[in-house]
Amino acid sequence: MTARALFRLPYSETYTVVEQTYGQPEELASMAALDGREGFVIAPFATTDGEPMLLLRPDRVETRPVEAETEMAGRTLRTADEEERDRRSYAESFARCHAQLVGRRFDKLVLARRATERMARRVEAEQLFRRACRLYPRMFVTLVEAERCGTWLAATPEILLSGDGGRWRTMALAGTMRLSGSGLGFDCPPAPGGQVAGGPAWDDKNRREQRLVADYIEDALRPLVSYISRGEAHTVRAGDVVHLRSDFEFGLAKGIGVGAVVQALHPTPAVCGLPKADAYGFLQACEPSPRSYYSGFMGPLGIGGDTHLYVSLRCMSVCGDRCHLYAGGGLLADSVEEHEWLETEAKMETMRRVLGEAIDYSYQDRKPDV
Repeated sequence: MTARALFRLPYSETYTVVEQTYGQPEELASMAALDGREGFVIAPFATTDGEPMLLLRPDRVETRPVEAETEMAGRTLRTADEEERDRRSYAESFARCHAQLVGRRFDKLVLARRATERMARRVEAEQLFRRACRLYPRMFVTLVEAERCGTWLAATPEILLSGDGGRWRTMALAGTMRLSGSGLGFDCPPAPGGQVAGGPAWDDKNRREQRLVADYIEDALRPLVSYISRGEAHTVRAGDVVHLRSDFEFGLAKGIGVGAVVQALHPTPAVCGLPKADAYGFLQACEPSPRSYYSGFMGPLGIGGDTHLYVSLRCMSVCGDRCHLYAGGGLLADSVEEHEWLETEAKMETMRRVLGEAIDYSYQDRKPDV
């Protein structure tokens, strides 16, 4: 398998192909190894010998136009037995997490799960990538193919670290609410030339969840930066769900590299929990399926002078005619299991729409979105 990565930045009409023409991507031993490097990074939630952090060498870099792609895989639904098994497994994991939250061992835990979809017929991964680009104009869409990590497709709204060496950005993205009915007209950030409709009202649970993430990021960055600004929490759309987001802009202090910032941020409480170190270990033992490269990060590092590392959310791994979809949700002590299950289902719809029925782009009340 030739190692390559395709990525499309939000709202861009072109995508970039980064190809390593010989050999396999380099395995990086630490975040510090990112400093001064150039290539495409593929990092797992938890680095292991079997799932290492990789740097794909940019031997060939090409820009291509995003063309319409309507071909679908013809997804076949999970059987009732598979659905029941997934549901029962998630409920058991939720109960273990919730007991720890009620007992105040953790302030927050992000419980993830995996669901498998079978394609009625095999479709090339690049076709799925182009379809995702059209469905989700706001998102960072990426496809990675390498022998060491397999094939992954993501359409993610969350920046881990983005910048050009002088000015850097990250975000706190947490809290989730599903849109329905007239709420599907909400459009923020607006498409070019679009308008922002009235946003939904957030409950205390989601506001507290988002504030925990934003406070953590600000505290983690302060020792590493020359300045930092934090924006107000605001509502953004991602597919048929919305999130609360706070944007950060900062400059790096003298002697601080990209690796130190990524080390401080990853994994953020938006995909892990608080206290982070304890939550990180607990979740790996508690979750029903290994996360693999889900909730790690991917993106170009220093290519053309720019870095765009995104958290690997709304993603799936493609293995022949099977697709493993991943999603998670933030749990607090007052979380309700049924609500959290439905949140993971809503998030998985991002990739299910790539596999499933075509969407009529002329229907203005249901905009293509992340």
